[in-house]
Amino acid sequence: MNIAIIGTGNVGGALATKWAEAGHTIYLGVKNVAEFKGKHLLQNARTTAHPKAEAVAQAEVILIATPATAAIPVAQSLGDTTGKVIIDAMNVVRGRGPEGFSNTADAILAHTQTPDVVKCFNTTGFNNMVDTTYQGMSIDMFTCGSSQRGKAIATQLAIDAGFGACYDIGGNDKFELIEQFAWFWINLAMVQGQGREIAFKLLKR
Repeated sequence: MNIAIIGTGNVGGALATKWAEAGHTIYLGVKNVAEFKGKHLLQNARTTAHPKAEAVAQAEVILIATPATAAIPVAQSLGDTTGKVIIDAMNVVRGRGPEGFSNTADAILAHTQTPDVVKCFNTTGFNNMVDTTYQGMSIDMFTCGSSQRGKAIATQLAIDAGFGACYDIGGNDKFELIEQFAWFWINLAMVQGQGREIAFKLLKR
């Protein structure tokens, strides 16, 4: 797949590397192609840097992994997203998010053309994207959104990034729920002192 990554920090960088290793073509969408956070990602195979709208124009899938407060201006900067899938990896944490919205995915939907917006890759730390293995098992990922096409692509990309499975938790009405699940991980890891090296695996009897 051709994937545009908007936000080349910890989460975007980890996924850019994993997806390049899996054979996908990565277009980093940045403000300044000469100097940007995560410039070392250009050392990955099939990875180039472009202005945001140019990266989006060449991609089938767009990952947004910027601070939640930037959700609206970032969505507005993407150019024409008709026919594309947007994967939202952001979270509103402690009220810091797009003004007028309770979650980032609804803000993106309100400011872009495509209806294929799903949330994924927001429920764990970037360290668990760099290394998805615990005790010999691959940890799991979760996705939601009303776009079945978007969730199918997010699920495949989760597998390509090394996750054991990616579970569908529902439609657009679950955007807030999946962000709360992210806060659950953050609370355990940071507030309750469990540390970042914790992750979730859905077990079945």
